[in-house]
Amino acid sequence: MQFIVENGALVCKRQGETLRLEAWGRDSLRVRSTMYPDFTGRAWALTETPDDSRAQIELGEETLRSGDGKMYQSPIATVKNGRLTAVVNHGGVLTFYRDGKMILREYFRNYGGSITRESHCLKVVNREWIPYTAGEYQLTVRFESNDGEKLFGMGQYQHPYLDLKGCVLELAQKNSQTTVPFAVSSLGYGFLWNNPAVGQVAFGKNLTEWVAKASRDMDYWITVGETPKDILFNYTAVTGRAPMMREDVMGFWQCKLRYRTQQEVLEVARRYHELGIQLDVIIIDFFHWTVQGDWKFDKTYWPDPKAMVDELHSMGIKVVVSVWPSVDRRSENFNEMYERGLLMRTERGAAQTYDYQGDCVQIDPTNPETRAYVWEKCKKHYYDYGIDFFWLDNSEPDLTKYDFDNFRYYIGPALSCSNIYPQYYSRTFFDNETALGNQGVVNLLRSGWAGSQKYGNVLWSGDVPSTFESLRDQLPAGLNIGLAGIPWWNTDIGGFMEGNVFDPAFKELLARWYEWAVFTPVMRLHGDREPFTIPTLDDRDWGGGYLHTGQPNEMWSYGDDMFRLMKKYYDIRMSLRPYLKKIYQEAHDNGSPLMRTMFYEFPEDKHCWELSDQYMFGPDYLVAPILYEGQTEREVYLPTGAWKHLLTGEILEGGRTVTVSSPLDSIPVFIRQ
Repeated sequence: MQFIVENGALVCKRQGETLRLEAWGRDSLRVRSTMYPDFTGRAWALTETPDDSRAQIELGEETLRSGDGKMYQSPIATVKNGRLTAVVNHGGVLTFYRDGKMILREYFRNYGGSITRESHCLKVVNREWIPYTAGEYQLTVRFESNDGEKLFGMGQYQHPYLDLKGCVLELAQKNSQTTVPFAVSSLGYGFLWNNPAVGQVAFGKNLTEWVAKASRDMDYWITVGETPKDILFNYTAVTGRAPMMREDVMGFWQCKLRYRTQQEVLEVARRYHELGIQLDVIIIDFFHWTVQGDWKFDKTYWPDPKAMVDELHSMGIKVVVSVWPSVDRRSENFNEMYERGLLMRTERGAAQTYDYQGDCVQIDPTNPETRAYVWEKCKKHYYDYGIDFFWLDNSEPDLTKYDFDNFRYYIGPALSCSNIYPQYYSRTFFDNETALGNQGVVNLLRSGWAGSQKYGNVLWSGDVPSTFESLRDQLPAGLNIGLAGIPWWNTDIGGFMEGNVFDPAFKELLARWYEWAVFTPVMRLHGDREPFTIPTLDDRDWGGGYLHTGQPNEMWSYGDDMFRLMKKYYDIRMSLRPYLKKIYQEAHDNGSPLMRTMFYEFPEDKHCWELSDQYMFGPDYLVAPILYEGQTEREVYLPTGAWKHLLTGEILEGGRTVTVSSPLDSIPVFIRQ
């Protein structure tokens, strides 16, 4: 192993591989490796200029014993930045220490570089480069597993696990699955896999293994901190923090699948206005357009969008319109975009990537010309009418089949970069709106990646089923995506699909979901409500498919009892506005999520590290959702201190678990005193 100190970084060369370690923010290091003469130079998620911390680098030797029992000296290098230290041995194996205590070590079982007493005969290496097509490599990076360690973050996955230790996670964007590859460890470190390649991570009991299906660089970033809050501060300092959320959208958002006409939207808004219920946002969902890729209202059903927007604005309502990245071959824009190379490309077979209600190809937002082209169309047909924000749906993007090896983008093969697609898609709008002087950009997306928080992205958990099982999955999803650095998050209240408006069981689910949504960053009522008996009104050819429209989904749509419950919790949400402003400010200032695991606020309380079915909404509100059908009470753990029940006013002493009565119109929420 050859060690070189170069511009404040440690460079290590061995057997054709170049390894580079350098200070990158407070108590943090960036670690890169390549089999090429030089690195690609891509920042990926590390877009913010780190502070001026510089690493302390020491080159030395360690004493080892050879196979015949003789002692010999071997080169070793140490890189230290604040509380974080990395040691590279003669075989290029890395070990990381926090305040001198080992927290992470690469997994190596081979001759010539083992730093453990494990077998050398397995021929398993810490960094494995397998040549792939087009000059890429399949990269596998392995670490030792730490017994007793808990791992959190990583974005949003549809499973009930908050602690990800023992989980295998696909690193790929899909509807309801959002990959944000940043993990927070109970051992006091954070780890960013700074690579948008499709792949997998296994947080196994025997080892941790990261895989990128196609990559030219290994690139990860590691930081340490006293608490999870310190770790999130360091992480968002180098990847970016969310802007300050605008106050006029912190209340209640209304949408459904789908408002078919301009008149329907106005009638809903007028009814809310008559009832004295302030809508902050109303959303116009999909197929308001002519065909996919035209990005404009169908004048038959939306004859005067400007007049509609003006009336909604007069009621204090912001207007959001759905934009999809798919372009139908029948679109007026398809041929030009196809010829100019502004669409995704297929490596083999027909140029089709999406087939819902048409023969479509998605845009390629990694191409700056594409972003400029799409914005020009959306500005002309939406923004100039006064549309306030955009619902960037299908932003993974959704694909007919997830054959990532068959697609290519402007910046490379899809296998090497697909996970960053939703971030570039959001920048199509964020960058251009910001350039026009809009300092309050808020766009709704179904996916994101590391650093997406800085582009005004409100993520939601996708098209999830209307079941209690699904509700239970959304809670860890929201908590983990917050720990991955994305604080603006929400769900479809009641779930998206399979909710029958006439079924009492669904109404119970909707009530419990709605009560919980009050204490999430964005409160948005949405869903594709059954049965599908509402006429479509459309006489257009949707490519042979039948496009239904869901049942009504407004606060009054479920009967008087449900309306009273919804109005009660709507009033609670509105009363929280000053508090919401405070915790949105914290997200902007230090990267803290709004929905916080119990250990985020109480890291010294060991029991809080075990809890996954309750959380803190900001620093003061403890929320314990009702997650099971028929449940009318539940246990709630109150950390040390005094806690006031939000609804009854009763004050309880903490440091214990209490049983709380929870009839249908009551969710256990306690305010820290």
